[in-house]
Amino acid sequence: MRLALFEPDIPQNTGTILRLAACLGLGVDIIEPCGFAFSDRRLKRAGMDYIDRVSLIRHDSWADFETDKGDTRLILLTTKADLNYCEFDFTGTDTLLLGRESAGVPAQVHVVADARLTIPMSPDLRSLNIATAAAMVLGEALRQTGGFSTGYEKMAATGIPR
Repeated sequence: MRLALFEPDIPQNTGTILRLAACLGLGVDIIEPCGFAFSDRRLKRAGMDYIDRVSLIRHDSWADFETDKGDTRLILLTTKADLNYCEFDFTGTDTLLLGRESAGVPAQVHVVADARLTIPMSPDLRSLNIATAAAMVLGEALRQTGGFSTGYEKMAATGIPR
């Protein structure tokens, strides 16, 4: 399982997601352009020393990501969906895609996603923080697929302390 960030805007969120992925033994795809320099101190502060421990692939564009992603199912997390993430059957090879904090993803990305999932929340509120949403949905996906033990095994194999 992987996380993919579509043109992220906020370095602190990206750093937090990279830290989450490192701790759980998952890879991350960053689909450029980012709204910040990848050397940004805020990214490094949020990701701490975990950033160097994540399997990170940076793609120059959406087109490059589509070419490189292989046969993985693309699961879009969006407020513009009706399917509750808890009612979805995840697989261990899914890629969870998160959109830009300021704008989500464009219609062309919505169309190609294999599934579009939402997190139920109060109807009078817009959205959760992207790192919070990633952690919630990723937790359910890993629970369903037994991915927590797989992530720990990957970490042990790479020498990353738990």
